[in-house]
Amino acid sequence: MLYYLFRFLEQYDIPGARIWGYISFRSLLALIISLMISAWFGEKFIKWMKRRNISETARDASIDPFGVEKKGVPTMGGIIIIVAILVPVLLLGRMRNIYLLLMIVTTVWLGFLGFLDDYIKIFRHNKEGLKGKYKIIGQVSIGFIVGLTLWLSPDAVVRENVSVAQQTQEMVVKHNPEPVKSLKTTIPFIKNNNLNYSEVMGFLGKYKVAAGWVLFVIMTIIVVTAVSNGANLNDGMDGMCAGNSAIIGIALLILTYVSSHIMYAAYFDIMYIPHSEELVVFLSAFIGAMIGFLWYNAYPAQVFMGDTGSLTIGGIIGVCAVIIHKELLLPILCGIFFIESLSVIIQTQWFKLQKRKGMRVRVFRATPIHDTFRRLDSQLDATSTYILRGWPRRPFHESKITIRFWITTIILAALTIITLKIR
Repeated sequence: MLYYLFRFLEQYDIPGARIWGYISFRSLLALIISLMISAWFGEKFIKWMKRRNISETARDASIDPFGVEKKGVPTMGGIIIIVAILVPVLLLGRMRNIYLLLMIVTTVWLGFLGFLDDYIKIFRHNKEGLKGKYKIIGQVSIGFIVGLTLWLSPDAVVRENVSVAQQTQEMVVKHNPEPVKSLKTTIPFIKNNNLNYSEVMGFLGKYKVAAGWVLFVIMTIIVVTAVSNGANLNDGMDGMCAGNSAIIGIALLILTYVSSHIMYAAYFDIMYIPHSEELVVFLSAFIGAMIGFLWYNAYPAQVFMGDTGSLTIGGIIGVCAVIIHKELLLPILCGIFFIESLSVIIQTQWFKLQKRKGMRVRVFRATPIHDTFRRLDSQLDATSTYILRGWPRRPFHESKITIRFWITTIILAALTIITLKIR
C-alpha cells in the first residue's frame, strides 16, 4: 500500500517519494518493521496466551528429558511469525506481482493448516492433532496451486542465459532479450548447470513440453510437501527451527537477489527472472520475523511456534526456491530438514521390516535425529535393540544441540551460495 502511495506522490515531485522505488530501501525497511512487529506483538501475544492458559502441557519425559521445564509455555507462536511477515509485505510490496501473491497465499494457506493442527491439540486435547492425511492434502494442494500458476501465468517468465563468443574469444554471458516460459532449473556443481524438465520427458516426443510442465507441477508438490514436513520435524527444540530458517532465508535472499538483477545473473551465469525482486522484500520480512521470534523462542523458550509456524516456514522456503528455479539446491541448503526427515523414514521403515521378522530393532536412539543427541540411556526401550546405541556417547543439552545445528546450516548455506561458481 505504501509503495503505491509514494509512487503516486512521485509524480508531484514530493521529496523522498522516489526512494520507495528502490528494492534495497524497501527490503531493509521490511526487515526493520518485521523485527519491530515480532518484538512488540510477540510480547502482547505471549501475555494474552498466558492469561487464557493456552500453553504447552508437560511433555513426555521419554522423549524430552527437559520437558518438565516447558510446561505452561504458550504455543501457536507461528501467529507472531505470520503477522510479522504479512504486515510489512502488504505495506511495502507490489501487490500486482505474481510471485509476491504466491508467497502470500502460501503463507496464509499453510498458516491456516498449521493453526488447525495446533487448535485440535490444545482445545480438543488431542495430542495427535490434525490427521496426517489432511495435512498432506493441504500441502499437496498448495504445491499444486503454485505449480499450476507458474505454468499458466503469462507473468511467470525468465530470460535464459546464453554464452556469446567475443572477438577476443572470451565467452560472455548474456540473456535473451525476450522473456519466455521456461522449464529449466539449476543443477549444482554442473558446468552447463541447467536441467530442462521437458528434456527429461523427451521420450514422449511432441508431447514432451506438456509432459515437462506436468513433471514441474509434480516436482513443486514434492518440494513444498517435503520442505514443509522437514521444517515441522526440525521444530523440536527451543530456537532450532527459527534459527535454521533464518539462515536458510538469508541464503535464499542472496540467490533471489542475483536472479532478479540482470548484471549479477549474467556474472554468475544463471537465469534472469524479471520481477522476482519483490521476493527480496518478502524474504527480508521473513528473516526479520525469524530473528524477532528468536527473541522469545531461544532457550529457555517463552513461546513455541507450533505447526502454525513450522508448516508455514517450510512452505515459504520451498515455494521461493521453485519460483527462482533453485529447487534442486534445497537438499544442500535445507540439509538439516532433509536429514531430520530421512532419519524418521529410516527409523520407522526399518522397525516395521524387523517387526515382521519378530524382532524389535531400531537404528537410532530416537528420531527426528536431534532427539538422538539428548536421549538418555535410561530412556531407551529395554525391549528393543538399537543399531547405533553407542552414538552419541553422552547426551547433550538442547541449547548446545541447537547451536551446533545452526552452525551446520551456516556451512550448508555457504556451500549452496558457492555452487553458483563451483561447476
